Amino acid sequence: MTISLDGKVAVVTGSGRGIGRAYAAALAEAGAAVVVNDVDANVAEEAVGQIIAAGGRAVAEVVAVGSAEAAERLVGRAVEAFGRLDVMVTNAGVLRNRVMWRMTDDDFDAVIETHLRGTFTCARAAVNRMREQGEGGRIITVSSDAGQRGNFEQTNYSAAKAGIAAFVRTWAMELAKSNITANAILPKALTRLAASIPGMDSIIEAAERGEPIPDTLRKGWGIGLPEDAAPLVIFLASDMAAGITGQCIGLGGDKLALWSHPREVSIAYKDGRWSAEEIATAWQTAMGLTPETYGLDFLQRQ
Repeated sequence: MTISLDGKVAVVTGSGRGIGRAYAAALAEAGAAVVVNDVDANVAEEAVGQIIAAGGRAVAEVVAVGSAEAAERLVGRAVEAFGRLDVMVTNAGVLRNRVMWRMTDDDFDAVIETHLRGTFTCARAAVNRMREQGEGGRIITVSSDAGQRGNFEQTNYSAAKAGIAAFVRTWAMELAKSNITANAILPKALTRLAASIPGMDSIIEAAERGEPIPDTLRKGWGIGLPEDAAPLVIFLASDMAAGITGQCIGLGGDKLALWSHPREVSIAYKDGRWSAEEIATAWQTAMGLTPETYGLDFLQRQ
C-alpha cells in the first residue's frame, strides 16, 4: 500500500532545515505541493530547490512565525501558489534553555511566542481557509516528550509543548463537524536545535560524523534521524488518517508510540469535607504510595 498526497497542499513552518525540512521533503515526495517556511531566505530557497530538483512542487515564504500576520501570509502563499490549503504542520520553534531561576522574561517569551502562539495563529488561519473550502483538512502540531514529562532547563519549552498537546484535544472537538482533524506529533531526532538540550550535544556530533545510531537510542530512547520522523506526518496528512483526531503520537528512530491523555490515577472519597490531616493520612496510606514520575528518563539529573 502506497499513501499518496497527490492534489494536497501543505504548509510546514520552520522547514528550511532540520526536521522541518525532512517533513517538507517527505510531503512533496508523497505528492503534496509544499510551502517551505523559514526566517532565513537562503535556507528556505535551498530547501525549495532540493524539492523541485527531486520532482516535487514547492515555494518559499520567509517570515518569523508567531503573529497573526505571519500566519495569514503563510496561508495566503499556499492559496496564491497552489490554489488551496489542506495540511498545516506547525513545526517552527526556538530554544532558550536555562534553569528556572536564571530564565529571563525574554527567554520565556521567545519560546512561547514561536511554539505556542505560533501554533495557535497558524492553525487558526489554516482552519479558517479549510472551513471556507468546505472539504476538511489536517492540522498537525508538533509537541514533545518534554511537554508530557517535563525536562531540565526547559520551563518555557515544556510549558509550550504541553499547551500544544492541550490544543489538539480541544480542537478535535471544535473541528469535528468541519471534517478537520487535529493531532500532535512528538518527534525525537538528532538535529542542531536539539544540541542545546542537556546531554544531547555529544550524541548529535557522533551522528553528524556518520556514526551509526545504536539500538539503545533508536529503540530504547526512540531517537533517530529527522527522516525517521517524517512518515508520521505523511500518514496523518493522508486520507488513511481521516478518523484520527485529538491524539498525541510519537515517532523517533525505530519507536512509534501513542501517548496517554492526563487522567485520574488514584482516587479516595469520604463523607463531607476533607481535612488537611485526613489528606495527609490518605496520601501516606494509599494515594501517595506510587506517585507519578516526571522528567525525561535519559536526561535525568540528580
